[in-house]
Amino acid sequence: MSRTTVPVSLLYSTTGTYGALGREAMEGAMTAIAQINCNADIAFQIEPVIADPGGNAERYASFAETAVRQQGCRHIIGSITSWSRKEILPVVERHGALLWYAFPYEGYEASDSVIYLGACPNQHLLPLFAHVLARFGCRPFIVGSNYIWGWEISRIAREITELAGGEVVSERFVPLGATDIDHLIDEIRRKKPDFILSNLVGQSAVAFLQAYDGLRREDPDFAPEMRPIVACNLCETDLTDLSETAKAGHIATSVYFDGLETPENAAFKAQIAKRYGTERCLTTPFVSAYTAVCVLADCMMDAGTDAPEAIRTMATARTFETPIGSLRIDPKTHHAALRPHIGVSTASGAYHVFQQASEAVSADPYLLRSHHREMSATLPRPSRSFTVIK
Repeated sequence: MSRTTVPVSLLYSTTGTYGALGREAMEGAMTAIAQINCNADIAFQIEPVIADPGGNAERYASFAETAVRQQGCRHIIGSITSWSRKEILPVVERHGALLWYAFPYEGYEASDSVIYLGACPNQHLLPLFAHVLARFGCRPFIVGSNYIWGWEISRIAREITELAGGEVVSERFVPLGATDIDHLIDEIRRKKPDFILSNLVGQSAVAFLQAYDGLRREDPDFAPEMRPIVACNLCETDLTDLSETAKAGHIATSVYFDGLETPENAAFKAQIAKRYGTERCLTTPFVSAYTAVCVLADCMMDAGTDAPEAIRTMATARTFETPIGSLRIDPKTHHAALRPHIGVSTASGAYHVFQQASEAVSADPYLLRSHHREMSATLPRPSRSFTVIK
């Protein structure tokens, strides 16, 4: 029996300032495609249509346009930054295609032309701040890459902080990909915030972590037990090339960590180990892109077509079993309900998960139902009891 070939665009920057994240996502997507294409019981094969914008946001729209108009793609799986997503969005809306976006983002968006599989603020920033404001204090220093992700996460964090009776001691932004961040370290040294919220991306995040480690080693007041770096978008990929001391002690929230102790992750890791071996660290970009491909494929099997309207209906009508657990997509906002986890990084570059939601949290992209005002008002007094795992 012949199998239909379905072209699907994979649009990730595998080179450029956040290329390491893109390579992880591309590998996750390609792993899922290989598994689907090897299954003779599936009536179609996926043909990956790969493009690399190289971290240049302006290239995303033209690559998306080419994929949809010239290469027959009705689905685009991709982009990491919100800047690039915003470039793709008009293309898929104009041509009736569907974008599968699987990275954490700042919220305040919902489109019929996007399936949002990444966490929004009530699934990452709110649980993170509920933990760190209570434990470390209400005087954060905020640093971010100078685009919508950095701006909006900073804005929401500032509101939460001020409602808790605290103050943001500084907000600083650097160009996406910038690695000259000594001035940030100098200001942190002077102002001694309670913690640092990093909204940096790619090489900027890596450079900042390494530079902050220098400050930590010079002055014990900046030890991770005292003044940690916290983030909603850090993952194991960002820690790979750092020294052991620079890797340890950062608090991050995510819907996935390699060390997550769940039945779904145990089964997934055993499956992936057959392809990559047991030493392969699985990251949020890898798993998120893998999940996006698998959910799309499940929808195509159920619908018997890759037509975006049919796929959208199918995606919001059922539950999907994924490496991050059972996943449901809201039919009104097209956002996934996700289970947040909070972990602290170790000297090996892994994350020790110490807190997690009891169940998946419904997405609230416009923060209409998430009571971050009430959360801030009822936070307990700070307690600095905290241990870094070596």
